[in-house]
Amino acid sequence: MALSKLESLYMAVVADHSKHPHHQGSIEGAHQVDLNNPTCGDVISLSLKLDEAGEIVEDIAFINAGCTISTAAASMMTDLVLGKTKAEVLELAKIFSEMVQGQTDERQKELGDAAFLAGVAKFPQRIKCATLAWNALKKGLGEE
Repeated sequence: MALSKLESLYMAVVADHSKHPHHQGSIEGAHQVDLNNPTCGDVISLSLKLDEAGEIVEDIAFINAGCTISTAAASMMTDLVLGKTKAEVLELAKIFSEMVQGQTDERQKELGDAAFLAGVAKFPQRIKCATLAWNALKKGLGEE
């Protein structure tokens, strides 16, 4: 069975983010959030630095030990939220969460590369992998 061009692009983007994750590491003096996915063993340590007003994501980084989807999702998320306000980040988190649960709407275009993870909805056991970094970010923003 041949893959469609879109499926091939999806696989290439996800693989690239997993093999060469963006914003990997930690930020000295930043707020640290550690989360794990007990169903598969993925773990993430997210470093989050907000501006002085506590409203804009000034810097973000992560260290993880996880599957391809978990790593790629964290990489895509860090690219997406850098420079965004808390309100924007929380809206993006909501859009992402709905998307990986199979809901579709035009706002998913706002997700950039993270929109390529829509296919996770076909594999419910992988939703927690895709949302681990987002959940760490929400916790770091005081929302979970």
